[in-house]
Amino acid sequence: MGRIAFDEMCSTVTRAFVNAGMSEDKALRSARVHTESSLDAVYSHGLNRVPRFVEYLQKGWVDADAEPTLLRDMGPMEVYDGQRGPGILNALTATDRTLELAAQHGLAIVALRNTTHWMRGGAYGWRAAEQGKILIAWTNTESCMPAWGAKDTRLGNNPFVMAVPRKEGPVVLDMAMSQYSYGKLQTTRLKGEQLPYAGGFDVDGNLTTDPVAIEESRRILPTGFWKGSGLAIMLDILAAALSEGSATHQIDGIDQGSCTGCSQIFIAFDPDRLGTSEHLQQAVNGMVDYVNGSQPADPNRAVTHPGQNTVAARMDQQKNGILVDDDIWREVVSLAG
Repeated sequence: MGRIAFDEMCSTVTRAFVNAGMSEDKALRSARVHTESSLDAVYSHGLNRVPRFVEYLQKGWVDADAEPTLLRDMGPMEVYDGQRGPGILNALTATDRTLELAAQHGLAIVALRNTTHWMRGGAYGWRAAEQGKILIAWTNTESCMPAWGAKDTRLGNNPFVMAVPRKEGPVVLDMAMSQYSYGKLQTTRLKGEQLPYAGGFDVDGNLTTDPVAIEESRRILPTGFWKGSGLAIMLDILAAALSEGSATHQIDGIDQGSCTGCSQIFIAFDPDRLGTSEHLQQAVNGMVDYVNGSQPADPNRAVTHPGQNTVAARMDQQKNGILVDDDIWREVVSLAG
């Protein structure tokens, strides 16, 4: 493992995307989100995902030049077709449009269909909260997780984001409906480590902390067992229904890599427009202080709120450089030419 400065990583990833057919502007905007994800220690959806995204561009599974188009305008709700363009850029467009509509109406929904992998969902939560808005967003995916009680994969792990603004730093929850995402399995495997808790089943049906065994079986564990399974189903149905797009079983039929053709929902609230800003800050500060004041089960580990560890990782890596897997960095440098 080595460390790379933010600007060097961002410019290298940008060159890799330009070489794969993106315009300079789109490549830079996409690369910045990948780099920010690695800065926040979400390597699985940052630098580590770059080679796969380049592969999808080269195969034509992602259209580098596509722009989202408006399908339906219902005032505070709009529906867009992502035209299978770069998922980061589509999601940034959807987030920003949701925030604009929320500023007008107090709350807003943008539904996005026929898009591609948005990489780290938390990127859009941080973006909204840093502009003083509340965001709830999720995406469906191809099937990669068994329904509770099943052996074969029929559900997406359907990442879900909730973000709340706070003057002292936003509170941001970014999670999949699986106990660990496949990206987390990858980063744990690359480190030669075990998961801290059971994350799925091995080929014999035994719960395991071994990321290699879970990747082999493809039986990741729904978070909360049957509850995570149920939430994944409902998020999938709502994403497809509200966007008039594809559900997981239809994304499986597209069969063009991870998330190609997926459906996404962005819901925003503007506390200033709703007249609740002061109360929101009181509520979020009170809850953050209450949680942080918990008696820790492990005296060496503080109890944190969602997003707090992300900020700590960000500050460390801004100062010391972003940790990279040496093999992945060499591959990305090669793609950059």
